[in-house]
Amino acid sequence: MIALAPDVAVIEAAPLREVRFWEPEIRVDHRPDGTILVRQAGKLPPYPPRLTDRLVHYARTTPDTLFLADRGGGDAWRTVTYAETLDRVVRIGEALLGFDLSLEHPLLILSGNDIEHALLGLAAQYVGIPYAAIAPAYSLVSSDFSKLRGIVALLDPGLVFAADGTRFARAIEAVVPVGTPIATVKNPLPDRRNVAFAAIESGAPTTTADAAHDRVGPDTIAKFLFTSGSTGLPKAVINTQRMMTANQEMVRDCFAYMRDEPPIVLDWAPWNHTAGGNKVFNMVLYNGGTLYIDDGRPTPDGIGKTVRNLRDVAPTWYFNVPKGYEELIPFLEADRRLRERFFSRLSMMMYAGAGLGQHIWSALERLAVQATGQRVLLVTGLGSTETAPFSMMCTIDQRIAGNIGLPARGLELKLVPMHGKLEARLRGPNITPGYWRDPERTKEAFDEEGFYRLGDAFRFADPGDPSKGFYFDGRIAENFKLNTGTWVNAGALRARLVDALGGLARDAVITGLDRDFVGAIVIPNLAACRELTKGMQDDVPVSEVLADPRVRSAFAARLADLGRSSTGSSTLISRILLFDGTLSIDRGEVTDKGTLNQRAVIANHPDTVEEIYAGSSRIITFDQRG
Repeated sequence: MIALAPDVAVIEAAPLREVRFWEPEIRVDHRPDGTILVRQAGKLPPYPPRLTDRLVHYARTTPDTLFLADRGGGDAWRTVTYAETLDRVVRIGEALLGFDLSLEHPLLILSGNDIEHALLGLAAQYVGIPYAAIAPAYSLVSSDFSKLRGIVALLDPGLVFAADGTRFARAIEAVVPVGTPIATVKNPLPDRRNVAFAAIESGAPTTTADAAHDRVGPDTIAKFLFTSGSTGLPKAVINTQRMMTANQEMVRDCFAYMRDEPPIVLDWAPWNHTAGGNKVFNMVLYNGGTLYIDDGRPTPDGIGKTVRNLRDVAPTWYFNVPKGYEELIPFLEADRRLRERFFSRLSMMMYAGAGLGQHIWSALERLAVQATGQRVLLVTGLGSTETAPFSMMCTIDQRIAGNIGLPARGLELKLVPMHGKLEARLRGPNITPGYWRDPERTKEAFDEEGFYRLGDAFRFADPGDPSKGFYFDGRIAENFKLNTGTWVNAGALRARLVDALGGLARDAVITGLDRDFVGAIVIPNLAACRELTKGMQDDVPVSEVLADPRVRSAFAARLADLGRSSTGSSTLISRILLFDGTLSIDRGEVTDKGTLNQRAVIANHPDTVEEIYAGSSRIITFDQRG
């Protein structure tokens, strides 16, 4: 390993790369009941009625600018410019009007990110047909197709797209009605109404698609995005054109430099999620930038493709989940050219989806300084599928992870006292009108003033200065009481535990409802654990790796360090168990992007929880009295 390492003083002395962001002026109102309202002064700038208006704009003003690129399953990049994209979108849109597609029978996209997926989604929006991109894992990983079956029943699609018919054949045969046409790029399915993608875009354009585009307005439903769902069927979140365009104007207001510098982005985030499908994709389109579709993933098996792509593409804006940064760091450390190229024109890095461990934050700062002599802003925010998603963003130079920043311009943040916390609610033009065909859950999602209930708690970074932003203070639904009546903030405690374990853990589930003390089921970082067991064969079962005294000793030492800093029973984790099983997407324990559902894991593994409190030999314990 190359010795990198400017020391802490060198990193702290390094200047921050200059980038133009917003300059928010915060207004705070306090109500007699303790409710706090927070917003930015000034109005949100105007935004277009349709997202596709931005495509039309750039196709006319910068027609030859590269818009999208993907590998297409090979080594070379396939590319389309803005002018080419609009031409193909109009052709495809006109063809879509010839199918039985409508609000009652939307377009369903099963396969992942690629140029064809992008063109279909934009074409559907262009002519006012809603569509839904579905997590490929529901088709390719699921064993019973229960979530996909429920989605198909809810939407009753008029056309289903899967880039490769063979890969999705089992799922389609299991859940899609025989009469529904199936569009594919390759490998059409036998005994189905097959439609070739090439045929869909081969027609000569007329004025039909443009006339349909003129009828699309701000309240037209553009897409349905499905939440992961802890149990049962995921909710179909309605996304209107207004939601997306207002949200992108909020992004542009915050990342002010994008007005002058269209973003160059390499991104893998799946378009069936709001982060990839709304925030990243729409941000590139709204600002006339270029999106290189990363065929890699933030996994040991997938990170190699991301590294290959980063050798070609020097991004100006980069997003990843914490696990993705963690997988990328060793490559940046070992390869000077890659490191220098990655940071060469990077304006900012963003993380979301989970808390970022301080060891990851510090490594990224160190690598940026070594590569450029400058620190590069590393930020996070907070939003949800229901908020399109951009809602909170931190652009203040921070030295530790976690500040989620301030509400976007045009958005109102309402903080309601609850169980000693401040429950966060939001109201603005980027908020969903509700869940498709689910009036009961729609009603539950909003309060009496029309604020959307995020389900999260916030706390002021500096109670005396609201302009310093906020910290996430846990999920309201995940918090619980010990049998002493003491409230436990599970989200914040989980983040502290994962951070304290310093790379040995991928995630954790906090336990303790109606118990004497707090425990945790720890999802280990198996690669890091195997590093501690030098000499052990790679094919040794996971259970043996986790039982190795060297691994247990490392976890015990870090748990003890955390325990000694605790301030009481609500922050003291007394026992942890290293989980050696497999989490299930079908049972809602983990999403297709790897996010844990705390409640589902606890509900589905009662024996594991009982083992923590029974005190089996697998438990690692910290006793504060010792």
